[in-house]
Amino acid sequence: TSKASTTASAGKDGSKRPVASLLQAHQVASLVADPLGPLKAEAAAMAASVSAPIGDPSQEDSKGDSLCSRCLFVFSLLLIAMAFPFSLIFCLRVVTDYERAVVFRLGRVLGQDGKGPGLFFVVPCCDLVRKVDLRTVTFDVPPQEVLTKDSVTVAVDAVVFYRIFSPVVSVTNVEDADRSTRLLAQTTLRNVLGTKNLSEILSEREGISGMMQECLDLATDPWGVKVERVEIKDVRLPVVLQRAMAAEAEAAREARAKVIMAEGEQRASKALRDAAAVIEQSPFALQLRYLQTLSAISAEKNSTIIFPLPMEVLAHFGSGGGGCGGAQKTVEKKE
Repeated sequence: TSKASTTASAGKDGSKRPVASLLQAHQVASLVADPLGPLKAEAAAMAASVSAPIGDPSQEDSKGDSLCSRCLFVFSLLLIAMAFPFSLIFCLRVVTDYERAVVFRLGRVLGQDGKGPGLFFVVPCCDLVRKVDLRTVTFDVPPQEVLTKDSVTVAVDAVVFYRIFSPVVSVTNVEDADRSTRLLAQTTLRNVLGTKNLSEILSEREGISGMMQECLDLATDPWGVKVERVEIKDVRLPVVLQRAMAAEAEAAREARAKVIMAEGEQRASKALRDAAAVIEQSPFALQLRYLQTLSAISAEKNSTIIFPLPMEVLAHFGSGGGGCGGAQKTVEKKE
């Protein structure tokens, strides 16, 4: 019997050893295939053992903040109810049609487009209201000393028209939208004019204005600002350059005047030549000219009257003068 029991126990041990070796081999293979398998299984077991999920610290803080906010909001409503109807003076706000109100409730913005126009309700202890004007605003850009591309210093000023199209963005994304837009307009004006020649600045104002408007609109879009129009107001040149340009223009005008006078004299000489040819062909034309001159002189109120001598009288005196010259010659011969 003892021998039989020993053989039976030996048979049982021999049958258990292959099973254990198989389990160990399977575990080793699983570890080789996925080394993090046991850790994943342990983590899954721990997650399953927890009844309620635990959030991260930020979520816990947000939950705590929301709880405090709700408590403060309820307390404010109780105060409003206790002070009713006098509390309505502080709880009701009015926004006109050209304005929007951005409401911060305990530091958070309510809504995406703001409140208004019209009447709306606020909680005095929790809400902070900032009104934003949506009308078009105009401002003058101060004169900027700019060095042009051809090394000429000019002073240029401009006018900018803009409006706010997103009240919430204009309040949350920039501290002061108006001041930021003004400073950006000054720098943009200098940058754009620095790439132009003096002749381009004087002749291409519309193109420069369009370029400035495009640059400003692109830069102010994240601020909720829409730049509608930019106009170059005045371009001031140095005094020396103004004098040089004035002298150049005066010289050009004098040259054109001389050319015009020369052309006029040329035309007048041609007309006189044609008139002389007509008078030479018709002696009566000269007599008609004499009569026209007499009528013109008599029409004027002058104390001196000039009577032109006829050509026949002048011819007679010319022949007589010749006779006197001949007599003088004869006297000289006698002497």
